[in-house]
Amino acid sequence: MPAGPNGLDAPFVLSAPEAGVAPIVFASPHSGNLYPETMVSALCVPLMDVRRTEDAFVDELFANAPRYGAHLLAARFGRSVVDLNRDPHELDPAMFHDGPPRACALPTPRVEAGLGCLPKVGARGEAIYGRLLSKAEGEQRLAGVHDVYHGQLASLLDAQRALHGRALLVDCHSMPSVQPGRRNLTDIVLGDRFGSSSDPRLVNRLERVFRNHGLTVARNAPYAGGYTTRRYGRPKRGIHAIQIEINRGLYMDEQAITRSSGFARLRPVMDAAIMEMVEAIRQFPNR
Repeated sequence: MPAGPNGLDAPFVLSAPEAGVAPIVFASPHSGNLYPETMVSALCVPLMDVRRTEDAFVDELFANAPRYGAHLLAARFGRSVVDLNRDPHELDPAMFHDGPPRACALPTPRVEAGLGCLPKVGARGEAIYGRLLSKAEGEQRLAGVHDVYHGQLASLLDAQRALHGRALLVDCHSMPSVQPGRRNLTDIVLGDRFGSSSDPRLVNRLERVFRNHGLTVARNAPYAGGYTTRRYGRPKRGIHAIQIEINRGLYMDEQAITRSSGFARLRPVMDAAIMEMVEAIRQFPNR
């Protein structure tokens, strides 16, 4: 894999449609598991503690998307390296000994909790770094990973809209099966920013697939869609964006980060969801 900007490995794998290109992109921004040595050497916790923040194996669950005519964009770096579902200005200036790499937006609850674009806590909320980072380290990750990934994603969606008059982004994530203060977490959470990032007819069709396969589904609670859904979802301009959150208990051992027996059972469900959304956006009227 060639090196990208600033010497980091290429930040994503892009798989093109094998036939019958449809105006749809499946993206997996949090399934990567690469960590630069400069980051690993700065950790004060075992790397496994950091890896438990990954949406492990989500890219594999959607690996058949190109077979059905969709692009698949999968990140290669772990979300703790740089969170691709955060605004690049969601930064904590206290993380850096020589100042932040970019202008910082107003503090948000996520940043204050250590979950900004450059996260500083692990899966259990513990601090992961044993030292402050440098401005150069931060900029390397933002420029070499975040900027490149979103540049590619934006280009894909713009190209499909130009060609077909419409495009659909399905942003694919997973969620911990047990979360403090939340009982009875559903199998699937679909986020459309409360109806603002996608035409509801597309979300309805996706929800129906999961329910027909016996899975429980919620909308926008507790996840309504993050930076990616908000940035790209512009239904009036012909680009729709839907976020999928999959309960990790369905398909993996969350502590060991290994696939469970449920993985093989879930793959056909995701294939059905892929096929349904490919067909839905092919049939969908232009803006």
